[in-house]
Amino acid sequence: MHEYTSRVRVWELTCPGLLEEVGRARRFTRDVLAEDPRRDDAALIVTELTANAIRHTDSARLGFRLVISRTKELLTVAVTDAGGTDRVPMPCEVGEEATGGRGLALVQDFSHRLHIHRGRLGHTITAELTATEAGSC
Repeated sequence: MHEYTSRVRVWELTCPGLLEEVGRARRFTRDVLAEDPRRDDAALIVTELTANAIRHTDSARLGFRLVISRTKELLTVAVTDAGGTDRVPMPCEVGEEATGGRGLALVQDFSHRLHIHRGRLGHTITAELTATEAGSC
């Protein structure tokens, strides 16, 4: 391998706080992971995390940040919201009749590991997918 070639690929997208940016983030994910078998799972995760950022935080006003990194073994998808809430996002179980609240649990099901980090200005939720997880659900 050439000394200036990295084994990690990283892509970043910063979006304004508009609901239509969820679709843009999903398309971006599918484009940069075009050859990766985990691309559909990653796109679903990005859709859920970015929609949550817009719906539940100040990201509706201030925007959100998406970072995707990939090695042969591990794919990470991280969404950082703009904060504005004291509520830490957590996966939870909801009743059958509930019309919402299942998204983060779905992200957890599609991920090898889920990290939730409360930062000074907002939350970063990072989903990790291993090489063997494409289409796991």
